[in-house]
Amino acid sequence: MRDAFLLHQLISPGPAPALTYGNRTLDYTSLKQQCDQFAAGLRSIGSGRGERIGIYLEKRFETVVASFGATTAGAVFVPINPLLKADQVGHIMRDCNVRVLITSPERLDGLRDTLAACRDCQHVVLTGARPDGTLPTQVLHEWASLLDATDAVPDNGAMSDTDIAAILYTSGSTGRPKGVVLSHRNMVAGAKSVASYLGNHGDDTLLAALPLSFDAGFSQLTTAFHSGARVVLLNYLMPRDVLNALVREKVTGLTAVPPLYIQLTQLEWPTGVDEHLRYFANTGGRMPLDTLNALRARVPKAKPFLMYGLTEAFRATYLPPDQVDRRPDSIGKAIPNNEVLVLREDGSPCDADEPGELVQRGPLVAQGYWNDPEKTAERFRPLPAAAGVRPDGLVMPEIAVFSGDTVRRDAEGYLYFIGRRDEMIKTSGYRVSPTEIEEALYATGLVGECAAFGVDHATLGQAIVVIATGRNGAPLDDAALLAECRRTLPAYQLPARIVAEHGPLPRNPNGKIDRKTLAAGFAGL
Repeated sequence: MRDAFLLHQLISPGPAPALTYGNRTLDYTSLKQQCDQFAAGLRSIGSGRGERIGIYLEKRFETVVASFGATTAGAVFVPINPLLKADQVGHIMRDCNVRVLITSPERLDGLRDTLAACRDCQHVVLTGARPDGTLPTQVLHEWASLLDATDAVPDNGAMSDTDIAAILYTSGSTGRPKGVVLSHRNMVAGAKSVASYLGNHGDDTLLAALPLSFDAGFSQLTTAFHSGARVVLLNYLMPRDVLNALVREKVTGLTAVPPLYIQLTQLEWPTGVDEHLRYFANTGGRMPLDTLNALRARVPKAKPFLMYGLTEAFRATYLPPDQVDRRPDSIGKAIPNNEVLVLREDGSPCDADEPGELVQRGPLVAQGYWNDPEKTAERFRPLPAAAGVRPDGLVMPEIAVFSGDTVRRDAEGYLYFIGRRDEMIKTSGYRVSPTEIEEALYATGLVGECAAFGVDHATLGQAIVVIATGRNGAPLDDAALLAECRRTLPAYQLPARIVAEHGPLPRNPNGKIDRKTLAAGFAGL
């Protein structure tokens, strides 16, 4: 176990294998060396403390090195989901003022117009050979040349665990994604907590199947590095690729979202997985009971861990494997070094089985949303005195995260999810903002009015439905609209169904299009 205070200190030199990608493996010494070299490279191009380093790559060695190397240099890494399209990448880069972008030559081709509007971005580092031509304002660098820099790496003694380590972007119910600000303490405390209840150790091999832009995806790196374990990076095209990787790499720990687990249970599993898979963990939504039972039948020796959390506070709860048979619909209890409260509107604790808001306190609570004081004040608030967890003599307030999720706690202390207060769509393990979908639809110029919402779906969790009218009273060309959506939106944000309407869409008392009324007509897909 690494005795780390700063994120990059989780990587301690040694001969043990740390990271596998394809047919190559880096040991901890090599990984640490490359992170230090990258940090020196950032210094050589003038990147200073606290500056944001955008990483727009699929899972590969450079993605990991750039993430941990950025914090080594005192900078802040911003992982950008590789499924996002140019406009969405541009929003993130502008929102958090990315100074250096790490990407590939192939991805750069689709970003040239976007980069012209990213005035704060001064440097682009490419993982491959530099293409012909120049960028509007940015200086191009090759990855290999950046790692040849000889500048000294900053002394970690000049850094604090309250410094910012990362900004992870997550969708909200309104508008574009928001940047959740995570400190070194947030990320290291999360790694130690999760590794403790999963029992991670140096002989583990964890499969990184989730995007590293997800908190749960990046957690595969931090929990493994804290434990001295190995991580296998996988960019899978088909669910079969995941099963093949489980066998090929003798994976001991798998964390995934319900839609992937549903797909995996529909396949024939190769023999031998149960001989080495020690646990499987669920995140990003409730695991259907049929899927859970099917997984347990295929790998009866593996322990199931059902988890609940939000990017604003990493993980909140987990259900111990020995409780799965008794209460498979529970989200469990608080993870170690963390407290979860169920509060009424007045801030007082709810009684047993009384619904209330899930409120989380402790070292995992993030530092708010980047450059968004209004939304930060909505979600990150002082813990009320009525909660009864702080002595009266404490003067400084403690900031907790108010999840917006309604839960109940039974008499034995186990929590059960009831519903969300916002209108977020939970699909394929992603949180999707209906407003962001609607903005993309309006941008096509093909719709007059539109509303997006989620409906229950057997494999996706929720599917995205759009109701729209044509412009200026003309009929809606739903085929052309869907084609434009495919061009501008990632696959997980595509509408599963577009419904054409001819008249104005219903409004609520505030004059806004009434999503709830429209969604009431759809029981599911």
